[in-house]
Amino acid sequence: MKKKFVYNETVRIYDTDAQGIVHYAGYYRFFTDALEQFIWDKLDGKYPLVNERTWFVVVESSAKYHASARLGDKLSISLVPSQLSDKAVRFDFVIHRKTELICDGYITQVAIDREKWKATAIPKSVIESLFQKKS
Repeated sequence: MKKKFVYNETVRIYDTDAQGIVHYAGYYRFFTDALEQFIWDKLDGKYPLVNERTWFVVVESSAKYHASARLGDKLSISLVPSQLSDKAVRFDFVIHRKTELICDGYITQVAIDREKWKATAIPKSVIESLFQKKS
């Protein structure tokens, strides 16, 4: 069983429209902030640079909106990584306000060789770090 990572966030003014409701792009900020913190925790601050030659880049993303979040809401963003291949990792997200489902979605990232700008295998040590349970 994959262990989920939980990141907490408060809806800020810049996430919302004039009515104080989160703009659709705001949910991608929540996804990205949770992902950034997760990878920083797992890879000791190395993001998006995985090592001296390897970067992670986003190749696909999706979000499904179930309810509106509003200015000041306290949100819980859950993240679970799932390996798709030796070159790509998908990160699944679920956003809740208390127990209410607000949004779910995913981001798929591919490892690339930063000099050649071509897909490359994710280093084994990175896969092990991303998928290990934190003590």
